[in-house]
Amino acid sequence: MNQIIDHRHRLSTRLAFLTAGLAMSAWAPLVPYAKERLELGEGPLGLLLLCLGLGSLAAMPVTGALAARFGCRKVILWSALVVCLALPGLALAPTPPMLGVILFIFGAAIGTMDVAMNVQAVMVEKASGGALMSGFHGMFSLGGFAGAGSMALLLWLGSGPLGACLGIIALVGLLLWRAAPDLLHEPEAREGGTPAFAMPHGAVIFIGALCFIVFLAEGAMLDWSAVFLTAERGLEEGRAGLGYAAFAVAMTAGRLTGDRVVARFGGRRVLLAGGLCAAAGFFTAVGAPTAGAALAGFVLVGLGASNIVPILFTAAGNQRAMPASLAIAAITTIGYAGILAGPALIGLVAHLSSLEWAFAALGGALLLVAASSRLVRVHS
Repeated sequence: MNQIIDHRHRLSTRLAFLTAGLAMSAWAPLVPYAKERLELGEGPLGLLLLCLGLGSLAAMPVTGALAARFGCRKVILWSALVVCLALPGLALAPTPPMLGVILFIFGAAIGTMDVAMNVQAVMVEKASGGALMSGFHGMFSLGGFAGAGSMALLLWLGSGPLGACLGIIALVGLLLWRAAPDLLHEPEAREGGTPAFAMPHGAVIFIGALCFIVFLAEGAMLDWSAVFLTAERGLEEGRAGLGYAAFAVAMTAGRLTGDRVVARFGGRRVLLAGGLCAAAGFFTAVGAPTAGAALAGFVLVGLGASNIVPILFTAAGNQRAMPASLAIAAITTIGYAGILAGPALIGLVAHLSSLEWAFAALGGALLLVAASSRLVRVHS
């Protein structure tokens, strides 16, 4: 990589993360419309939603090689184009099988964009010589809020699902038009070329396992926090969404301030403190007698987990067992599997014992993440 990296490339990377969060979250407000339009029950809808995750998992393992061969800019822009083409299909799909196919394509494009922008983020952070990864991931979180909020606003104003999608597409296009000139365009220089796929090995497996745990915790917050508050703490259903909201706001705030924290205290210390904080959050929620105290626990989970994954991505870029592009693809795939597996694993533990025990087990797993902090290479 001979390209000189400066502040313009940092800005373009932030815009890429913002765009990915914006595009991915645009689907969430469309789910009720799809359910009603296709007259789907909860079971069939759940199977269709799984297509999005399967598409991402299918594309992620090979994206690192694509970014290494063609450069991050081409991969990010082409995958974003596919996302934009798929969005109207999500709003108009006339049959459940068609919706499943489009969700798979949409998920594959989102997964491709996710890996490619993280490869760029690792390269930009390395060249900059300072902590930047938390801020990049914070922009993805902001994009998630902006995408869901913009879609909800457009739908509320009466534009309809297709009109709302076209509005999001226009915003995505504007952001990428600004970012495109400074996305990294040179392929990764490696003798003998880069294989299309490589099994993760060495430190990459270890880092991927830690990512799996953290993404598992994030998936639990997304899918089970509301159930926990209503079933275990007696909160009325109309306010149950406060659990994930508290977690998400805390995580976003933690990521947007995370670069300064990592620069001051070092990645290993922040990884240790973050794991302990997130574990304490789950234990607080389990031991809390009231919904308000449980919400405080979810805030701790968000703050603690906020900078763990960015630090682990930095570590994946610094390990020497695999090329950085392939390592990023591998740990993204392993971590995303945690999000997909999370609802089922938590549900299984809750069925065999209780949801409180499932959350306590997540706290214990996050203690393992904290204990592993000394083994993670956070500097090149």
